[in-house]
Amino acid sequence: MRKQKPEIPAPGKGKRGEEGYLGYLLRQAAGAYRLRVERALDEFGVTQPQFATLTMLSAYPGISNADLARLAVLTPQTVSVIVGNLEKAGSVVRKPHAVHGRIQHLDLSDSGRALLKKCRERVQRLERQLTAGLSANDERAVRRWLVAVAIAGAAG
Repeated sequence: MRKQKPEIPAPGKGKRGEEGYLGYLLRQAAGAYRLRVERALDEFGVTQPQFATLTMLSAYPGISNADLARLAVLTPQTVSVIVGNLEKAGSVVRKPHAVHGRIQHLDLSDSGRALLKKCRERVQRLERQLTAGLSANDERAVRRWLVAVAIAGAAG
């Protein structure tokens, strides 16, 4: 007689629900968010990590690959591939550092800024859907808590 596998609970049930570990719930939520962002941006051929990269380059123009990796919470290797693909697509331009020849500063091109604008509209719509059931105070509390978790993780 075969041993039956236990049924895997759906998100929100059992250890995948309110009784689960916070770290697991954060990871589960991040995975669900990433999937929704990827679906929303699929028409533009942009992934969630590419969107994060474009967003950080817009906010902090001229940064290096290493700084971009830290800001986008990606590995340097992943950022290198993403930047290479975005550069081939004409969305990102590299400029040599004035003093350190090996360091390349990264910026968005005009087409990169236009692409980011379209992506932002989609992601903002998605985030409005995600926060639709929250009051403004509740949304601020969630954002503050997530920032506090990130700060505590960065501190050690």
